[in-house]
Amino acid sequence: MPSFKRRASVTDPDPVEESPKPPDAPVSDALTLAEEAEAEAAEAEAAAAAARAKARAIRLRREAQESEARSKAEAKAEAESESLEAMADDEAVVELPDTARDEQEQHAPGGRRWGLVLKIVAMTLAVLGTAALITVSVLMVNQHRKAVATQQLDAEYQAAGRQSVVTLMSLDFNNAEADVARIIDNTTGQFQKDFQDQQADFIKVAQDAKVITDVNVTATAVESMTPTSAVVLIAATSRVTNSSGAKQEPRAWRLSVNLERVDGGQVKMSKVEFVP
Repeated sequence: MPSFKRRASVTDPDPVEESPKPPDAPVSDALTLAEEAEAEAAEAEAAAAAARAKARAIRLRREAQESEARSKAEAKAEAESESLEAMADDEAVVELPDTARDEQEQHAPGGRRWGLVLKIVAMTLAVLGTAALITVSVLMVNQHRKAVATQQLDAEYQAAGRQSVVTLMSLDFNNAEADVARIIDNTTGQFQKDFQDQQADFIKVAQDAKVITDVNVTATAVESMTPTSAVVLIAATSRVTNSSGAKQEPRAWRLSVNLERVDGGQVKMSKVEFVP
């Protein structure tokens, strides 16, 4: 508001207007600070907008990468599914009538599912068939091993029975003691004990009569056997010569020989019987 000076005197009729004062210095400084604050606020807003734009760009790039990865995974899964379906279709090709073929073409997704089911069934059957073949092969191998073991055991008992009969029935008075010792060494059990008790008389008779006996085994057969014992049938012929110089005609014998496996695994004769 304009101000007026006092009159110089009471006689002065007109008031005198004072000249306007200059703006105060504090007001000018406040305006300057306000402008600087607005500039700083604008700069901060620009920086915030740039940060938001950068964050949005990073988010969009990450979303694009995730979308691309999902697309690749879906494409890979679809390709594998189509491959399996194609394999199932190749293995389960069935000649269909035209109407059935048209219906199948109209229901392609369902046909693909059935193809996948058929593929799974075929794979399951293949696995089961393989397992069955392995089982059969194992059984055949075990059976073969058992058969081989049985044949070997049979051959062992036949050889032991043959040797026992030859040792028992072969005698040369010139070597009577050695022959009797071999018989005792090749026997076991009660039979061995009985022969040991009579060995002196046996040797004396053989030497007095000058007996020489030759034995030839013509056939052998295992009647029964276990891993530790057996009964072997022996067919043999013998020819006896004595001090009188006579040579008897060959005589046929049939014997049933009991064999036992003793400590150490050696098979020895435990009993012998002459079969009519």
